[in-house]
Amino acid sequence: MPTDSTQRKKTEKESPKKTAPKPTKPDKNPMLTPKIRKVTVNICVGKSGAPLEKAITVLKDLTNQKPVRLKAKKTIRNFDIRKGESIACKVTLRKKKAHEFLTKVLQATDGRLPQRHFDQFGNFSFGVKEHIEIPGTKYVPELGIFGMDVSVTLSRAGYRVKERKRARSKIGSRQCLTLNEAVAFVKNEIGAEVI
Repeated sequence: MPTDSTQRKKTEKESPKKTAPKPTKPDKNPMLTPKIRKVTVNICVGKSGAPLEKAITVLKDLTNQKPVRLKAKKTIRNFDIRKGESIACKVTLRKKKAHEFLTKVLQATDGRLPQRHFDQFGNFSFGVKEHIEIPGTKYVPELGIFGMDVSVTLSRAGYRVKERKRARSKIGSRQCLTLNEAVAFVKNEIGAEVI
C-alpha cells in the first residue's frame, strides 16, 4: 500500500510547475533582414589607351578606390576589339562606402528606379548617362564625360555558405531574397521610388 510521502511525490511530478512567462520575440528576425552586399560600378570604353586611362581617373575620383581593368573575352573586328585587350574598368564597393555611393548616384536618376530593373533574386541595375550628373562632381574638359552602369547586389545574413570553399551548401528557399522584399527594402532603407 502506497504511503503518503510517495503519493505526494507523484502528485508533485504530475502537476505542472508554474514558470515565468517567455520573453516576446523581436518583430524582425535579423537573419531575414536584407542588406546591401556590394555595389559594382562599371565604365566600358570599348578600346584601350588614353580613353581607358581617363575613365579610370574618373572612376577613381568618384569612388575613392582603385579601379580594376577588364579585358575583352573575344575578338570583334567591326569594333576593332582584340581578345585580351583592356576595354573597361570597374570598382566594387562594400559596406558603408557602398551605401553612401548608392544614395549619391540615385540622385542622378531623380531617385527613381523602374521595377523592370530588378531581377527575381532582388538584385537591380541602372545606368547613369553622364557622370557629371552625380552631385558633387565637376566637369573636367581634359577627361571628358563618361556613362556608367551601377549594379547592386542585395543579400541576407548566411549567403556566405553558398560561396565558401569548404563545406559549401545551398541556401534554403526561405532565406532567398524575393523581388517584393527587395523593392520594399529600396523604398524604406535607400529612399528611392520604384515605378
